[in-house]
Amino acid sequence: MLKFPAIVSLILLAVLLSTSGSYAQKRPTKQKLKNLEKYDRQRIHFGFLLGVNNADFIVKPNPDIKDLDSVYVVEAKGESGFTLGIVSNLMLGRYFDLRFIPSLSFSQRKLEYTLVSENHPPITKVKTIESTFLEFPLQVKFKSVRLTNGRAFVVGGFRYSIDLASQKDVEKEDEEIVKLKRSDYAYEIGFGIDIYLRYFKLSPVIMLSLGMNNMLVKEEGNLFSESVDRLYSKIFQFGLTFE
Repeated sequence: MLKFPAIVSLILLAVLLSTSGSYAQKRPTKQKLKNLEKYDRQRIHFGFLLGVNNADFIVKPNPDIKDLDSVYVVEAKGESGFTLGIVSNLMLGRYFDLRFIPSLSFSQRKLEYTLVSENHPPITKVKTIESTFLEFPLQVKFKSVRLTNGRAFVVGGFRYSIDLASQKDVEKEDEEIVKLKRSDYAYEIGFGIDIYLRYFKLSPVIMLSLGMNNMLVKEEGNLFSESVDRLYSKIFQFGLTFE
């Protein structure tokens, strides 16, 4: 499976190839053609988001982990997923927008536990956690001055997520699982470029989302949850918005 950086590189290449044609079209020799000249006068506009994500954890191990039976190290491993969303944009001023992008995000994360015991070599056990997030991000977008058919921007805000695949209340007699809370709160920061094409605006954007609440559900007698003190979500996302 392609790693997250490789996926982002391929998408960036596709964006560059698709937009290069629009700039290569015939235009006046003295001044470049300006696409969608009245676009930024719209008070409200809508669009959609397609993205790939890399979901991970920030792991805070139990301070007494080495006193626990057999567990020595706990590490998180990020996995790639994808996101679909609907963009709602409200213009607050010439350089500021308020954005609400309800999304459905599919992701997978892994926790790797290194187990040790006397007279035996260390072994690794992996706990895979699959999630389907219903996300509600509210963001403020700060835009630069438009230069012909492009402008840069930075964006920041907060996101509330509901994990539709949460196993918080699931009981498995034959397996110890790592349970996560159903809700998550996070702050987000990112940057991107608005590219004004002939019929719509295309915006590649890179986002980092960092969780603010401990996602771990503690269970007594569960070695895999007792060895962790706190778990926070960390998600990188590369997205394309079509508006």
